[in-house]
Amino acid sequence: MIEKHTCKNGLRVVHEKISTVRSVTIGIWVLTGSRNETESNNGVSHFLEHMFFKGTETRSAKDIAEAFDAIGGQVNAFTSKEYTCFYAKVLDNHKEYALEILSDMFFNSSFDEGEMEREKKVVLEEIKMYEDTPDDIVHDLLSHASYGDHPLGYPILGTESHLKSFTPNTLRNYIADRYTPDNVVVSVAGNVDDHFISRVEEHFGQYQPKENKTSLVKPVFHAKHMERNKETEQAHLCIGYDGLPIGDDLTYSLIVMNNVLGGSMSSRLFQEVREQQGLAYAVFSYHSSFLDSGILTVYAGTGKEQLPLLRDTISSTVNELISSGLTDKELNNSKEQLKGNLLLSLESSNSRMSRNGRNELLLNRHRTMDDMIKEIDAVDHGTIQSVIETIFKSEPSTALIAPKQN
Repeated sequence: MIEKHTCKNGLRVVHEKISTVRSVTIGIWVLTGSRNETESNNGVSHFLEHMFFKGTETRSAKDIAEAFDAIGGQVNAFTSKEYTCFYAKVLDNHKEYALEILSDMFFNSSFDEGEMEREKKVVLEEIKMYEDTPDDIVHDLLSHASYGDHPLGYPILGTESHLKSFTPNTLRNYIADRYTPDNVVVSVAGNVDDHFISRVEEHFGQYQPKENKTSLVKPVFHAKHMERNKETEQAHLCIGYDGLPIGDDLTYSLIVMNNVLGGSMSSRLFQEVREQQGLAYAVFSYHSSFLDSGILTVYAGTGKEQLPLLRDTISSTVNELISSGLTDKELNNSKEQLKGNLLLSLESSNSRMSRNGRNELLLNRHRTMDDMIKEIDAVDHGTIQSVIETIFKSEPSTALIAPKQN
């Protein structure tokens, strides 16, 4: 059972006790990402994530790495458009040690200027590596096409010029603005007891930075095409449709529909584009939900000479879905697949920590597995038709990265 406790400072702690495992996963979730940046500090959320690992007042970067290696633990972090997460997975007998290190990183990072300059080089190499993977950067290009100058269109990694401008004060000011207790959730899952949860509150329930309430500006979806020429072997195509926000009533219907469109090996896009016509090795679709918007993305990569045929095939597959909906077999198979994925996700403390942390941070609520299965079972042809009419009612955005035409 998921339990929740709100500290006096507004920080929330959610925990799920799993007595059948020997692991504990601790995650610190912060409601901030590239969406909360400005044009001048784009990339600061991601860079700050890196700098939390680069030393505190009492530990060097090497000390932090060695501390987790010495107990056989895993520690990592990631940044998205709307949130940042720092987490560690350890054996249950090392959980208090891991908690102390994570809290030290969170509250006492030194942001040494020498470490910052070295880490800027590391992140710059990460940006360059990303530029060398066109099947990744085409998704960023689609975000820019879809959302324009809105922060949801910003790249999470930022740019080289932004990166070079960051100072220790840049990071400290951003923490003061965004890392407020009401924006933070600590999620714990695994073999823990009530004493450990009280230890979490001791570490995280006391700090009182200034409150800074900022309202989100809902983006406007643009049916725009953006294209970049790059010396690649393939043309990489993304097509985006205006989607649903997090927690929308039609979410499960959308997931079921997307499985049929391009979410699995048996999907229509995979079978038609890859299996029947051999146009692509990679072809898939997925939905990204944000607090007030979303985007359904179709991706495929093919030789530039086959690009027109690929476009036509995707278009005809989508049009067939719009005109005919799902078959009974597709509907039932997709629902069973979704239920199976949910049940399999219960098998690790890491996945439970992630689900609980994200749900608390973004939705401020939790559903039981029985509740979610009931919602999946409730998906029918009527709700699928509602999703289809909602998603495909307007023109899509597109992004293309391809070699120059001869």
